[in-house]
Amino acid sequence: MPSFSPIDCGNSSSEQEISSYYRLPLKINTMTELQPYPFGLLVERIFDELDNADAIFSLPRKKFFLGDPGRDLSISFHRQRASSPLGPASGPQTQMAQNIVLSWLGGCRIIEFKTVQILDELKIPRPCIDMATVGYNIEWSQELKLEQSLHEYVKGMMLIEILKASGRLDLSPGFGDVIYDMSVGYDLKGIKSKPVQSFIKGIIDARQTIDHYKKEIPERFSHFRLIDFPPSISNSLTLSTFHGCPPDEIEQIVDYLLNHNQLNCVIKLNPTLLGEEQVNHLLHQQLGYGDIKVPTTAFEGDATWSQTKAFIERLQTTAEGLGLGFGIKVCNTLIVENHRDFFPASEKVMYLSGAPLHVLAVNLVEKIRHHFKDRIPISFSAGIDHINFSKSVALGLVPVTTCSDLLKTGGYSRTSRYFSRLQKEMKQLEVDDIDEFIIKAFGKGKQALKQCCPEAVDPRLAACLKALGGGQSLRLAAGEALLSNWVSEAKLLNTHSYAIETTSDPRYNAGNNSKPPHKVGSSLELFDCLTCDKCIPVCPNDANIILAIPSVALPVQHLTWKGGSWLVEEHEPIQLKMKHQIGNFTDFCNECGNCDVFCPEDDGPYLIKPRFFSSLENFNRYSGTDGFLILRSEISTIIHGRFNSIDYKVVVSDGKVIYSGPTFSINFQCDDPLQTVKGEAEGSVDLTYYEIMTAIRQAVLDTGKINYISALANQQR
Repeated sequence: MPSFSPIDCGNSSSEQEISSYYRLPLKINTMTELQPYPFGLLVERIFDELDNADAIFSLPRKKFFLGDPGRDLSISFHRQRASSPLGPASGPQTQMAQNIVLSWLGGCRIIEFKTVQILDELKIPRPCIDMATVGYNIEWSQELKLEQSLHEYVKGMMLIEILKASGRLDLSPGFGDVIYDMSVGYDLKGIKSKPVQSFIKGIIDARQTIDHYKKEIPERFSHFRLIDFPPSISNSLTLSTFHGCPPDEIEQIVDYLLNHNQLNCVIKLNPTLLGEEQVNHLLHQQLGYGDIKVPTTAFEGDATWSQTKAFIERLQTTAEGLGLGFGIKVCNTLIVENHRDFFPASEKVMYLSGAPLHVLAVNLVEKIRHHFKDRIPISFSAGIDHINFSKSVALGLVPVTTCSDLLKTGGYSRTSRYFSRLQKEMKQLEVDDIDEFIIKAFGKGKQALKQCCPEAVDPRLAACLKALGGGQSLRLAAGEALLSNWVSEAKLLNTHSYAIETTSDPRYNAGNNSKPPHKVGSSLELFDCLTCDKCIPVCPNDANIILAIPSVALPVQHLTWKGGSWLVEEHEPIQLKMKHQIGNFTDFCNECGNCDVFCPEDDGPYLIKPRFFSSLENFNRYSGTDGFLILRSEISTIIHGRFNSIDYKVVVSDGKVIYSGPTFSINFQCDDPLQTVKGEAEGSVDLTYYEIMTAIRQAVLDTGKINYISALANQQR
């Protein structure tokens, strides 16, 4: 047995520096990429987490919105029923399977998949999302390859169908109906290409992909393989064109999608349709955003209002002739100059969202309806939150989609407030469905009725006026035909009122949207933080996780072979004081930077906290990124760790440990490493990394907490 000569280093400043060193952030030189997660493990994750934490993908059950049994919140989109008017906009909340499920759990029932395009190997600068004030981004489209995107969207649909069939959710009757909408860009050549057409056809007829994933459903959930999954995921598509796309090309794209793919189509319009003078007046004079500059080239390159009116008319005629739906979406983000220091300096422009975009978009809706009346269905996406959601629903916009708000503190759970407010307002107005809500929400019901039913002798007029007073169904009083016209007139009146209201509403002014999230002045370290856990829900991909490492003292020990024996040098231990730690799953982290914005401390959880890889291939591939990989077999557990670009490895089997690094390989008993150590080393062996890796291994595998890393590790068995 080797002898030891412990060295007492006291409490010198050098000890404090050594102890602090192990708390420093990990090193990241290489950006990782999004990676799909095994479908079978997603199924297990959902039900294991429901059983153990009463949550799904970190969203607590109490934040699910599963319908209102007393009211019908359904709407029609391309003549199909969706159980609610809310949807996630094409973006961070719709690019991976777990995102789609989280959106659905939050009450979204029209889900617009993240935009795909022929260029599916984009290198988007990081960070790419800045929600510190109003909302900016430099994102483009889906970050996965086309085939991976197809599979994520199919997996998301299947997980929702499994949840519906499981009986584990208290879904209100009729609240399970969901519509999926494709989003494709950006030019005609790309959309006509074989890869994009294969994607579209794979969504229209998904049977082959569904059959593939049925086989991956774990045996203990084999009854879900019998579900009659919808073979066609979507028959509609929202076109997202790049800023500056020629109007004739926009028309050609939609004409091709209507005629060739037989798809119901929506065109996403740009806020530049308001014109340079009105956009700048609203931003600068009306709202006070003097620092936001829209390049003149943004207006010069986009379709004009007259061009847009013309192709909308022609395309609607084409769609009607084919028996297909056609509509427009208001609106795309607004291109502005990059005047902040959050994004890389190489990015000269960025895209505006949030509060100011809401005002621009509402004014654009008013402009469109002034010309087209209610002939063109309009979907909406711009600065939606819990306060203006019900107002937007009352304009008859379908769907009303949200994105920026779900990137703020609380994440997907924020939608529960959307529905709470809508339900409260519907109750106050004594209405039971969305059509009746539209008629009464702005107090324009009487005026709208007289415009669509001007004849005083019409017996329905008196009945409808009486019903407006409360206590009676507007639908029964009017009948379906009159109700439809009544709703249309109310939409127009409501839109005009809301455009005036929202333009002058101080909540959209710069002064009320310029304060960034609070920072406390300290910097994040590898371990311990405020554990406010804000970084968990603000990640749309559920990449940030809780590590169940309790308050503990981790020894700081160095071993040196000298004179035929091992010497141990002990320093002040690392004191982990907080209730738990935070980790990051690299497969789901696209380094968007959003958790950095809302973390009260500086430097960003996605950069600083322990990062976990899913495979040895990825661990080796991203050799410039520090982090951990945990693998498990029937006889051993292996943890790979990388600190300051130096790799370490711990193998635990039957109470014994093999710990190795670039200059050493030692072994010892788990319960008594110092007295049982054997092996070889050149210079000192830092046992502290072993202690850190052990604490992380135990947190992931031995606490019973549900996480993506433990499922992958256990799959190896």
